[in-house]
Amino acid sequence: MTSDRSPSPAGADLPGLRGPATPYRMTVTTALPHAEAVALADEQLASWLKQEGCEEPPPAPRTAAAQPPGTLTTAPERLRLGDRVLLDRDHGPLRGGPGAGRYDRRRLRTPAPHGTRQLTLTVATGAGGPTWFRLESETHNTGSGVRTPCRVPVPELARTLLPLLDAADGPAAVHPAPRVITAGEVDDLIDELCDPARRLPTVVASVPVNLPLDHWVEDVVRPLCRQLPGLATAYVLDPGARSGFNVALEYHTVYGGAVRTYLPEVDPASRQDGARHPVLARGRIEQDPRRAAGLLAREPRRLAADQPLPPPLAAVPVLRVPPPQLRRAAGRATAEPARPNAEPTPRTGGDTGTGTGTETGTIAATAAELAALAREEQQDRAEQQARVDELERVRHALRLERRDRGQGRDGHEGRLRTGPHGALTGRHCSGPPAAPGTIAAGPVRRSAAPSAGCPGKPETFTELLAMLGDFPLLTFTGDQKSALALDGLQCAGAGWARLAWDGLTALQEYAEAAVRGSAGGDFKQWCEHTPDGCHRFPPRKAVRGESRTVFSHTKWKRERMLPVPECVDASRRAFMGAHLRIGGGRTAPRLHYLDDCSGSGRIYVGYIGLHLTNTRTN
Repeated sequence: MTSDRSPSPAGADLPGLRGPATPYRMTVTTALPHAEAVALADEQLASWLKQEGCEEPPPAPRTAAAQPPGTLTTAPERLRLGDRVLLDRDHGPLRGGPGAGRYDRRRLRTPAPHGTRQLTLTVATGAGGPTWFRLESETHNTGSGVRTPCRVPVPELARTLLPLLDAADGPAAVHPAPRVITAGEVDDLIDELCDPARRLPTVVASVPVNLPLDHWVEDVVRPLCRQLPGLATAYVLDPGARSGFNVALEYHTVYGGAVRTYLPEVDPASRQDGARHPVLARGRIEQDPRRAAGLLAREPRRLAADQPLPPPLAAVPVLRVPPPQLRRAAGRATAEPARPNAEPTPRTGGDTGTGTGTETGTIAATAAELAALAREEQQDRAEQQARVDELERVRHALRLERRDRGQGRDGHEGRLRTGPHGALTGRHCSGPPAAPGTIAAGPVRRSAAPSAGCPGKPETFTELLAMLGDFPLLTFTGDQKSALALDGLQCAGAGWARLAWDGLTALQEYAEAAVRGSAGGDFKQWCEHTPDGCHRFPPRKAVRGESRTVFSHTKWKRERMLPVPECVDASRRAFMGAHLRIGGGRTAPRLHYLDDCSGSGRIYVGYIGLHLTNTRTN
């Protein structure tokens, strides 16, 4: 197997031009009835939205499963669940007639740095066939100049839904984690590999003879398969199963800690077919586990994107959400059902016997609305392109700063005082002087040396603010007063400043990986699976976002609208729901930040101080 990204020349790892990220596509069947699968998907989607600080969607008015046979498709509904958070829902019969089957679909759009993340969930059941479940995740960027990762991460919904759906791929159960195979299960595994109904690749891992099975599975195989949920089924051969498996598949063997990907339609009697199923050697896995995980997921990603859809999913109509005026008209029509014995509406002068006057008017109104939307989208694209151009100037300034630091120049103050657009001085971009009460990473000077009890770590927030220049990819945009006030509150040995330093160190290392496209997810995922040799920060202290209650409360949300440079948001403010818990108890200090690594290549820390207002604070 080869890498999906060839070695790049020096300097190519800086923020710059990248192609679109490879989408994630999961297609499985479920043993649940159609209505139960839809209800379960809605429940998990609502739970995830709540965790991300968005409003929970109201219950769907009526699913396709509850409609009488032959009912026409209802107009899709669009729900606004937050700032740039849209949920589209529709349901109805499949194409091909009333008896073809039914479908339910959910499409969620959420903001991403300089783009939009789109998650589409479809449940389709054909006439007399199984229920198909498809989950797609992709990223739409605003322009070609925006840096993107090489692939869209596996959605958390995929990991939570797989075990609940009782998902299957032909004869195989699709699990979110690898399963150990014993000697008595080898024949079933071989039958599964050779079954023509199998659509997903099957990954089979072996265990080195000198290592215990449990150690190898937990420390190597599980992290290696972390990008595979919904894209492949994974198994681990225990020592008893390894010999029987390799004897039966003499041309498709796997041993010595290697991992092999078996594509669909395995021919165990063909020597030539053995070359079609790639092997990942143990040495390559241990040399760079994160890169090996990406290599292992490459072929399943490609197959998931290229495979044709099964007939029920292929018969799902295209989702077209009407303009707001037509959606309201459709809602009124639904609220006023036709009377059984109502007289037909008399035709007006324009409907001279054809019966199409109303339809013609509706079509004309639709065309006018679509034209207006097209003009608005064109204006939005022009504004977004202007922001992309601004980002390119920021990236150019960053490259100059890195070159200057490499030549031995003082990158402490120069990083924030030079560069035409991208650097920050306190709350503002470079140019105007810093406002009173704000702090830049460079000009602050340490008032006291770090304590000898913990070398290199600050003992006070005064020292911490003076050390912010040690984090080149982090920019502090907040007010220093809230951070300095913690020095007067914390008791001796509380360690709030040291814990904040630990969080900043982990954020810096994550940012370095994120701008290269190798972070493998957001900061919380980084904390849960920190690479060897990197600084570890407790995952339970890294929070992705605020609750729905905080997000929907105007005053509380305003407190978390923190300063960012104009190149990130034209308003110079952005909602920073992501935060680190740097203390406990009633005061509960927090560090709020904005991850913009995929855009400007930086993380902006907008607040360090006491817990901002919520339901538990006074």
